[in-house]
Parts: sequence; C-alpha cells; structure tokens
Amino acid sequence: MGENLEVIFLGTGGIMPTRERNVPAIAIRYRGEVILFDVGEGTIRQMNTARLSPMKVNKIFITHFHGDHYLGLGGLIQTMNLWNRERPLHIYGPKYTFEFVQNFLNSGFFMPGFEVHVHELGETRLRFGNYEIWSFKVEHGVPALGYVFREKDKRGKFLPEKLAEFGLRPGPVLGRLEREGKIEFNGRLVRLEDVTGPRRKGVKVVYTGDTKPCERVRLFAEGADLLIHEATYLSPEDRGESYHSTVEEACETARRAKVRLLALFHRAVRYTYEEYLEESRRVCTEVDFIVPHDFDVLTFKFGRWKIRNLVEESR
Repeated sequence: MGENLEVIFLGTGGIMPTRERNVPAIAIRYRGEVILFDVGEGTIRQMNTARLSPMKVNKIFITHFHGDHYLGLGGLIQTMNLWNRERPLHIYGPKYTFEFVQNFLNSGFFMPGFEVHVHELGETRLRFGNYEIWSFKVEHGVPALGYVFREKDKRGKFLPEKLAEFGLRPGPVLGRLEREGKIEFNGRLVRLEDVTGPRRKGVKVVYTGDTKPCERVRLFAEGADLLIHEATYLSPEDRGESYHSTVEEACETARRAKVRLLALFHRAVRYTYEEYLEESRRVCTEVDFIVPHDFDVLTFKFGRWKIRNLVEESR
C-alpha cells in the first residue's frame, strides 16, 4: 500500500533562499515518475543534489505566482532543452498561469524545443492512471491553489482459501484476473472481488502552498496521510497583515482534519531551525509533526511514514 511513494523536500523555506535552506519545491516520486509542486529559484540545483532527473518530470503544479514559488521554472526548462527533451511538459496553476508562463518563456533566448502545455485550474479533479490530483482554492491575496495527491484505492490481497474454492493458483491466470476484473475458469465465472479481501485505501498527500488559515484546507485535508501546511510565522504579531499561517494555526488545522502526519513548511527567514522547532513542540501537542530540512525524504511503507535525508546518506 503506497510502497513506491516518496515525498522529497527540495526547498523548505519561504520568501528567499538562505545558506541553510532553499525556497519551496516538493517532489513526489511515484512509480518512476517525478511530479513537482512549486519550483522556486534554484530548484534545478536542488534536483541535481537529490539525484532527481528533470527528464522524469512531466507535470509541474504551481500554487501561485509569487517569485519564491515559480522562478526556478526557467532553469528547469532550459536544462530539459539542453538534454534534448522531446516529451511534452505540462504546467498547472491558478488563474493567469497561461499568461505568466508565456511571458516567462518569451523573456530570453531559450524557447524550448519541446511542447509546453499550460492548464489553468479552479477546483478541479485530474485523473492520471493510478492517481488523481485535486486542486482547491486557498486564501493568499492573489489567485492561489492547494493540491491533493490521491493514490487510487488498491484491491485487497488475494485470499488463499478463496482461491482454493475456485481451483486457482498463483500464476498467469491471476494476472489476467487482476487486469480484466473477471474471468471464466473451469466453467465458472470468477470476479476479482470473489477472491480478494477488502480494498485498501490509497495514500493521500495534501500541500497547501501559501495561505492564511481557511476552512477549505481542513476539508480537503480530511484524513490525509500527510499534510504539508505552510507555517511561515510563530505568532500573529510577526505575520501582521500578510496572508500566511502560524505554526499553531497549521497544527490546529491538522488536528481538526485528523491527518496522520503534519509537515510544517515555508519557515520565515527570521527564525532559526531550533527556535522554530521549539515553538512547534510547544503548540503541536495533539498532532504528529515534522519540521523538514531540505533533502528530507518521506517514504510511505506498510502504512507508515519513514524519514531520511539524502545529503546525510551521501556522506
């Protein structure tokens, strides 16, 4: 259940890059595909460090068009072009995405030699083989979206006693049953559900992008396995009039949505990791949470998240 899904934090900070962390970019690696959510400046460098090939990226989902969330798009597209990419690239985002991407591509001498398809989304449900991606509106003072990655539910496990009832054994026949959903075997009709247990829930990952607290995040994050919630500030006083969330507000949303794990994201430059983590521990007492570093990887295995860091692994 979800053994092949990884969430890779390429940039975890907000507003501007620092020596410690880059600006937002998240990759989901699933069944050999890399899907990007936001692509802040320097994302191609972060991908190189993480050993993620830009040629495996077919879809980029941008939450909104503030610079720290999309200015890495140019470098990424140029690299794809230098590597003689031929497959189309699909870029998704909120209202004005077509205009902004077109202006971006026309801003220098680097028009790509492959097709770039731009899709403007509202609250949309997109289906892609074994997964879906939903977009939903958030509150950031400009057109802005959050996204849900939802793996399709999987069939239950084959039940040996049920297989025996129909005289079935592991092999090509079971493969055909799984592909077709039903087969005729030894003069009997066998449906997949006749020989398998209950369906298993697919993995659900939610990314808010930038937003002040809003009820739509809670609704779309309900029961998520992972909620990546922006938590730029430690106090309402620090936030002021900006459309951002505090750590405490992100934790409250996660608690109400009953998420399995919360990742606190988009930390403001003014805070050290240690003081941010200390405040998170103080207010997030009812939620399992992490404060990810750049290059942290969350892997979903056997119904649980496991975390490691790619840079530490390479030392």
